[in-house]
Amino acid sequence: MRFVVRSRPSARLLVVAVVAALAALTAIPAAANVALTRISTDTFTNPTSQHATQVEPDTYAFGNTIVSAFQTGRFFDGGASGIAVARSGNSGTTWTNTVLPGITTFQGGPYDRVSDPAVAFDAQDNVWLVSSLAIRNNPVRGVAVITSRSTNGGLTWGNPVTTATGSNLDKNWIACDNTSTSPFFGNCYTEFDDTTNGNRIKMTTSTNGGLNWGAALNTGDNAGGLGGQPVVRPNGTVLVPINNANQTQIRSFRSINGGASWRATVLVANVQRHTVAGGLRTSPLPSAEMDSAGTAYVVWQDCRFRSGCTANDIVMSKSTSETTWGPVTRVPIDATNSGRDHFIPGIGVDRTTSGGSARIGLTYYFYPVSNCTAANCQLDVGYVSSTNGGSTWSAATQVTGPMTLSWLANTSQGRMVGDYISTSVFPVANGGRAYPVIAVANPPSGTVFDEAMYVPTGGLAVTGGSLRASSAGAHHIPGTSSSGATAGPQLRR
Repeated sequence: MRFVVRSRPSARLLVVAVVAALAALTAIPAAANVALTRISTDTFTNPTSQHATQVEPDTYAFGNTIVSAFQTGRFFDGGASGIAVARSGNSGTTWTNTVLPGITTFQGGPYDRVSDPAVAFDAQDNVWLVSSLAIRNNPVRGVAVITSRSTNGGLTWGNPVTTATGSNLDKNWIACDNTSTSPFFGNCYTEFDDTTNGNRIKMTTSTNGGLNWGAALNTGDNAGGLGGQPVVRPNGTVLVPINNANQTQIRSFRSINGGASWRATVLVANVQRHTVAGGLRTSPLPSAEMDSAGTAYVVWQDCRFRSGCTANDIVMSKSTSETTWGPVTRVPIDATNSGRDHFIPGIGVDRTTSGGSARIGLTYYFYPVSNCTAANCQLDVGYVSSTNGGSTWSAATQVTGPMTLSWLANTSQGRMVGDYISTSVFPVANGGRAYPVIAVANPPSGTVFDEAMYVPTGGLAVTGGSLRASSAGAHHIPGTSSSGATAGPQLRR
């Protein structure tokens, strides 16, 4: 079913827009006026999950095709009833959807639950891939990373193949080398972590379209981490931006030999984070992309630019050298005294562009008022874009909202739209539009939720603008997370 939802404009946002423009000469999100198309709905009915809920989308676009995968039927204490997939073969104009087969017992598979979907495309083998975390009950734990494959453009999917097994795995991600001149063209790489071994980072490689996977390898410094996102340079080098195990740093590591071995991690930046209000489930997981010349982009939520660490901005670092990263810059969504809090970013880069001409779309969730409570927080979705590699940005667009937190799936780590989201940017030859897939919630009907996956109807323009990213003025706020903080392992299933 395909229909359009239009969100209500907020009078308060219009008042704040005038004040901030006069005070700081910077833009803030306009009221929501973006039409949305629902592309999937939770169809499970098992009484152990929360229905109808869909959370945690990833996307990938190649040619005219875009595929998104996400949890459907969320459990309170981890995972979901299944992984649903929505697919468009005409650059986002129309969509179809299905549920990946053979995973959970609710669809004839061997596992109790499933989580953490990530999407990739292998151009050499013409196969679409979705990596997921397979979960057992009693206790709830990730026992396998699995890969589902489609050989007909994402229309239908086979039963998954096993990528790796363990006693308690978490937070997998997948990427493939799609540069035909790369010495490792067609290699696909899956990252995950081993919770029982200090969140040890693991990498495994496939050379045959995800049918078989090699041994799981550590980084050169046996690092622990969480939420890595592999990206592949045109020369075949794989970079993996990742949180450290305590989520106090963004680090990165690489392979220069097609995944045969992995180098030691290097520092991207220390993380300074504001705890998002209302008990919403968020963390500073990185979102990463690569442009056509091999510049890597990574974004995350961070409060270093806000006096007193009262709210998060979305910040960015870039790398062209594989081993060093540039300064942390603030994406200028609004003024640093706006009172808004920004989190859960998903960055997309047009992979036919690069450097000073790189086209970027960035989607994120935000609160108009950062110091809200679970009862009165208003959750919105925003979007900005750049046409010069993030040097300057467009004014922000409010895509949808407000949503009330009680409308969202509840979990043991807070109300949930996803630990991550994603944006895909089509090349100009394929329409040039940005497509974030986002979890949007409406008021529940009794005990049944109404949280499903939507896209902006027709996509969002990548327009760029004159709002300049800034790096000056960053400072550490005592008591906030940075390299000196300590914490236990972070389970994010």
